[in-house]
Amino acid sequence: MRALQERHARGEAQSWAFVVMPDHVHWLCGLGTKCSLPELVGRVKSRVTIKLRKQNLAPKELWQDGFFDRALRREEDMPAAARYLVSDPVRSGLVTSLGDYPHWDAVWI
Repeated sequence: MRALQERHARGEAQSWAFVVMPDHVHWLCGLGTKCSLPELVGRVKSRVTIKLRKQNLAPKELWQDGFFDRALRREEDMPAAARYLVSDPVRSGLVTSLGDYPHWDAVWI
């Protein structure tokens, strides 16, 4: 979560919503002016990897190569997209209520 928040604070991304799952991350964001999407994702992966390795918590294969992205065409679609992605812990059965899951944030919720 801190890696995503850092990118926002540095102006590399505008974060609208995210959820950190046990084996993946969903992030609804817009690009800042400082880097491309591949650079942004690479910086997040690098920051998390460095932090986990310092704590001896990083498995050898932490990240898959690349990432999956989707572009939203209309700004009015963003709140619904945010609700959908942050509800992943409920859909996957990790919790029964989103309020019980601590690893998410959204500007609309």
